[in-house]
Amino acid sequence: MTPAYRHELKFLIGQGDYVQLRAALRAQLAQDAHAGPDGCYHIRSLYFDDLYRTAYRQKAAGLEVRKKYRVRVYDCRADPIALECKYKNGAYIYKETLPLTAGEYAALCRGECGFLLHRPQPLGPQFFVECRARVIRPCVIVAYDREAYVNDVGTVRITFDRALTAMAPGQDLFDPRAAGYHALPPGQMILEVKFTGLLPESIQSIFRAYSFVRTSASKFCLCADRVRQVLR
Repeated sequence: MTPAYRHELKFLIGQGDYVQLRAALRAQLAQDAHAGPDGCYHIRSLYFDDLYRTAYRQKAAGLEVRKKYRVRVYDCRADPIALECKYKNGAYIYKETLPLTAGEYAALCRGECGFLLHRPQPLGPQFFVECRARVIRPCVIVAYDREAYVNDVGTVRITFDRALTAMAPGQDLFDPRAAGYHALPPGQMILEVKFTGLLPESIQSIFRAYSFVRTSASKFCLCADRVRQVLR
């Protein structure tokens, strides 16, 4: 089956633009159903890389075609847990997902991934082979609060990711009190716009009121840099 690549646009914005843009989006888009009472949910992702830091270096060099592996959880809960591979091709993204149990996640962190050979999803054997061939290991935990808005037309998903926090890979992914380090200045956040095909005109018109400049800002690289800076 041909992967369904989606557009992904990123912007770094401040608090003032966030307040105005959020008000405009709320008038047209629905809020993500997974949001809590404050309109947000917490995301933590444990990223993997090899001994040569290939995923980091490819992103920093701006390679058009690349991928990276991560395990993602929400609100520090042990269900669901997902192993993901995010593929990037220019401005397009595609993601493969494989569900994990808490025990399987613990095994991955110990470098034990043989169980993946028995999973029906292609991502399982693929990750196993790369772990063995490239000595892939956990490298950084990326944590942030996400406020998301969605529109079925064009499968639009617009997110504000704030309070970006870098954590060492040995930290407990499920501990809400785990120590971390701020990776962006106060008030700054990452705006992401994802959609399939064309962005609806009604949403394009909202963004015309702003002079946002696209960025290649990577939460993975920002947090990897922050952890290396603190722990060196």
